[in-house]
Amino acid sequence: MMESTVKTNGESKGFYKLSWLQRIGFGSGDLAQNLIYQTVCMYLLIFYTNVYGLKPEVAAVMFLIVRIVDVIWDPLVGAFVDKSNPQLGKYRSYLILGGIPLTGFAILCFWDGFSGSLFYAYFTYVGLSMCYTLINVPYGALNASLTRDTNEITILTSVRMFLANVGGLAVAYGIPIIVKLLSPDGKINSTASGKAWFITMTIYAVMGLALLVFCFTQTKERVVMDKEETAKVKVSDLWVEFKKNRPLRILAFFFITAFAMMAIGNSAGSYYMIYNVHAPEMLPYFMALGSIPAFIFMPMVPAIKRAIGKKQMFYVFLSIAIIGMALLYAISMIPALKTQIWLVFVAQFIKSTGVIIATGYMWALVPEVISYGEYTHGKRISGIVNALTGIFYKAGMALGGVVPGLILAFVGFDQTNEVSQSTFAEQGILWLVAIIPALLLLLAIFIISKYELDDEVIDTINKEIEQRNK
Repeated sequence: MMESTVKTNGESKGFYKLSWLQRIGFGSGDLAQNLIYQTVCMYLLIFYTNVYGLKPEVAAVMFLIVRIVDVIWDPLVGAFVDKSNPQLGKYRSYLILGGIPLTGFAILCFWDGFSGSLFYAYFTYVGLSMCYTLINVPYGALNASLTRDTNEITILTSVRMFLANVGGLAVAYGIPIIVKLLSPDGKINSTASGKAWFITMTIYAVMGLALLVFCFTQTKERVVMDKEETAKVKVSDLWVEFKKNRPLRILAFFFITAFAMMAIGNSAGSYYMIYNVHAPEMLPYFMALGSIPAFIFMPMVPAIKRAIGKKQMFYVFLSIAIIGMALLYAISMIPALKTQIWLVFVAQFIKSTGVIIATGYMWALVPEVISYGEYTHGKRISGIVNALTGIFYKAGMALGGVVPGLILAFVGFDQTNEVSQSTFAEQGILWLVAIIPALLLLLAIFIISKYELDDEVIDTINKEIEQRNK
């Protein structure tokens, strides 16, 4: 192991400690993005089918095409942010530059002024997705530019995920309540609720922009490539990095399965409570349970990781999520139990506990694979790596958008019926809530078992990089 690097202001160079205000400031960026993008993930499909007037299969194809656009757009953004050095900050500047147009497109996505217009739906959703990438890729790179300290990154990620779930809770619980209050018929899944959706999204998008500004003011990049190196960055570095960086490949495929699982379950939740459980008034509580476990368990993540190791932590919590999904399926198959809402909530809480910890902590692995790439070939191309993870994240989201729409079309979902569906359609919704996500989690367990960068290895790598750069 290399000797400790030189000290600067009481810290090892590169291994910086952050204040709690800086940690919260960074995490507020994910809170902001969740206020906007979680609304899209959870509610855009039901808005399109029941309010805007698109058929499920049409919406599914649109979600797929938007993700294909992302595959082209994300690496261009990644290379651009790595090559550029804006005066406002290499990565943090995009919180403002991308945040303003993202806010506008988010609001327009939930406007039904052109109800049924496929062109308008494509224009606004593509615009939103491109602006989201313009924030999300540099935001992910910002994490790795704050410090190399693995313990600090674990704390930073825990704070980030805690605040991200504050955003998730605000969306899951708050959106249906506000829409219902503002809707003239008191429903969230009727054509009459269009104006209510527009006002609600406006409120959330503006709050998101304010939080992005706060994140900008509290962050500063201190671990970045010098300008000579950034000038050499090319879009083709993305494919070179993917080919050479085995831990990155493993993490990328984990992202696909994890985000597909989350996107499918999230988009199906509102259908499940309305048409399977027949308790639309309980939807806010059911969706909120997708975030509440974060406030209990995310603060424990650093201690849990120290006690059992990060791979074992993934195994434990992914298994807990599968158990929760199995319970949800079993309860839903027995009519007498399905009417016991508290049982449905217990199963949802167990499922969400596993999902939140496993999918929350995976973001702490991104700085590790960035450092691994820097160690092996000398380039700290954070933007490129985050563009790659972004592509696979979007690939997972694509599956999450396409699969529900296709399944709903296959089982004959009737978008004009605001109260009930056929038995086959109810079964299809249950597949989306429990069966398909559980199968994806089994695959995720296998994928993460191949990840090889434990804390000792990555600490040694980071120290050797700093020694090399002295």
